[in-house]
Amino acid sequence: MKSKLFSRRGILVNSAMAGVGIAGAVAVETITSHPVFATMDRDNNDAEILNNALFYEHQAIWAYGFAAGKLTNTDVGKAVLAVALSNQKDHMAHRDLLTEAVRSLGGNPVSAESSYDLSSYLNKGEGNIDSDVNIAKLALALETDAAIAYTQEAAKLKNPALITAGASIGTTESAHAAAIRATFKALGVDLEVVPAAFVNAENRSSWVLTV
Repeated sequence: MKSKLFSRRGILVNSAMAGVGIAGAVAVETITSHPVFATMDRDNNDAEILNNALFYEHQAIWAYGFAAGKLTNTDVGKAVLAVALSNQKDHMAHRDLLTEAVRSLGGNPVSAESSYDLSSYLNKGEGNIDSDVNIAKLALALETDAAIAYTQEAAKLKNPALITAGASIGTTESAHAAAIRATFKALGVDLEVVPAAFVNAENRSSWVLTV
């Protein structure tokens, strides 16, 4: 029975992570397949919007790195770590592309900070760093908000290629959230991997899990 359970976990988690990888590849291809960096108009607010996104990519990279050191060496901790490292890799790719885009627009890319304040999430009970499960819940809240933010901010961009790229990155953030929820399901939690037809502010509570 135990071997079947771990096999099922592997299938669910690996499938979810494969979906994240595909979505991440789409985001990268969306930008690199367009001659966007050579043609973008520097007299617009796109650089500022992308710089805001870059700030949160830095935050996500830091959060996953910080949380990884808090995870235990148990089966649960290893499952959470596998998804965390996969998600972090995508955020690093987003960081690099956003940095290049901001520079191409004549902007100064925001630098990564030594640490970030996540107390607003902890105060609302949307995760914590005191257990593997709560660390995963914190990551889920961050990824959900990232998906929502990209959807909202992409609509404010002026360059069509960047709008498409921003929307594509947003789908990756949604895939990250789904991958985390799939890990919970694989570990025996009774929930829907995709709990709603949309990821937006109105149904945010359907996606996040509280402590």
